Amino acid sequence: MVTGIEHTAIASPDPHRLGAWYAEHLDFVINYRSATSKTVFIKAGDGSMIEIIESAPGTVPTEGMKAAGLRHLALSVSDFDATYARLKEKGVHFLTDATKADGNSLAFFTDPDGNILHLLHREKPLP
Repeated sequence: MVTGIEHTAIASPDPHRLGAWYAEHLDFVINYRSATSKTVFIKAGDGSMIEIIESAPGTVPTEGMKAAGLRHLALSVSDFDATYARLKEKGVHFLTDATKADGNSLAFFTDPDGNILHLLHREKPLP
């Protein structure tokens, strides 16, 4: 029986650089570095992880928020306004303005490799 999602993988031309960006900008910690490849795992405060592997040369993420396949990672935050302001101050590229509707605060942005991330605070979690 499946009990959850242990991690999601992102392919990057420079996994160590991208892992450091997630640590600096989004408070992840680098919790594993492979001794035989450039793979790193980063962990969020709630224990969820992202594996960052080396991408094939010359490839880039698919652009757009509605192309087929995985389109974004939603990152939950406890203080949306403070996190949004901090990321804006650090020069993070936002694809949308911050919006609030039905108790949810959200905005979409990209990491340095162009992967789409979804900043999210839900006043009431989904069932």
